[in-house]
Amino acid sequence: MARSLPRTEEALVREHVKFRVRSIVYCSLSPDETLMGFGFPKEEREALVAAEPEKFLMPRPSDMRYHWVHARLAALTLDEMRELVIDAWRMVVPKRVAAAHLETLAGL
Repeated sequence: MARSLPRTEEALVREHVKFRVRSIVYCSLSPDETLMGFGFPKEEREALVAAEPEKFLMPRPSDMRYHWVHARLAALTLDEMRELVIDAWRMVVPKRVAAAHLETLAGL
C-alpha cells in the first residue's frame, strides 16, 4: 500500500521496513511485522490509544517528541490500515501532491 503512494521511498533500517518521503518516515513495520508505527498528530494520540488500547500503543519514550503512534497489525482491518497509512503520508507530502493523488483514487 505505502509503496504506491507518490514520492514514497522504502528503506530497511535496523531490520525495520520504513516508508518515507525524502528523509521523513511516515510508516514503519517492526521486524516481526506485528506492529506498524505511523505518523499521527501528537495532540490526538493519547485519545486514540485510550479509545482502542487493543489496537493502538503509545510510541516508546524516545519517540514521544515525534508525531508517532503504533498499531497492532492483527487488530486492524485492511481499510483501517489503508486509512492510517494514507493519513500519515498526507502529513509529509505537499498538499497539492496529496490532493492530486486522492483525486486520482476517487476517479477509479
